[in-house]
Amino acid sequence: MSVLAEATSAEATGARLVLVPLGSIEQHGPHLPLDTDTVIATAVAEGVARQLPGAWVAPAISYGSSGEHQSYAGTSSAGTEALAHLLVELTRSMRTWADRVVFVNAHGGNVAALGASEEVEWVPCRTESVDLHAGVTETSLMLHLRPRAVRLDLAEAGNTQPLSEILPAMVAGGVAAVSANGVLGDPAGATADEGARALRAMVAEVVEVLS
Repeated sequence: MSVLAEATSAEATGARLVLVPLGSIEQHGPHLPLDTDTVIATAVAEGVARQLPGAWVAPAISYGSSGEHQSYAGTSSAGTEALAHLLVELTRSMRTWADRVVFVNAHGGNVAALGASEEVEWVPCRTESVDLHAGVTETSLMLHLRPRAVRLDLAEAGNTQPLSEILPAMVAGGVAAVSANGVLGDPAGATADEGARALRAMVAEVVEVLS
């Protein structure tokens, strides 16, 4: 794995693949830090780069499109339009010296921006198989990746309904319209071991897509 921020210009010349982690700064319930998505995206990108010869990991983009979380303090959203423009400009810039640029996305709110231009290539970090936001999967991942940042004593269940049932209300009023504590799921039972397993699965999925 090569780290772009630590390289010289000469060392980066002719890069085959650049992975750019894409996350967010947004509320993740009372127990997870605001940069949870960014931490996960970075870990997945680094894991993928270790398995793909010649891959580079660029500095993460922390500010995403998180308007649905704006009712909660700390959420810092750039919005879809601004993010879409940034992704296109970064792709064009990096492609002057790299063969391929792929954004590794860990926040669902960024998908509209990622899909706004055919110039942008991206892959998802899928964490929604069990719950949607700040539940057992993301909590387990953070217990594995940055355990000191997890406030387990504050962890509590949120709205555990399927996305299909809450989506209309969430689109109209944001996450706060469907969950008072900002959690969509239940973090109970989260473990670092489960986080490690989930990370391996996400890395393997991305490696398969990019290989």
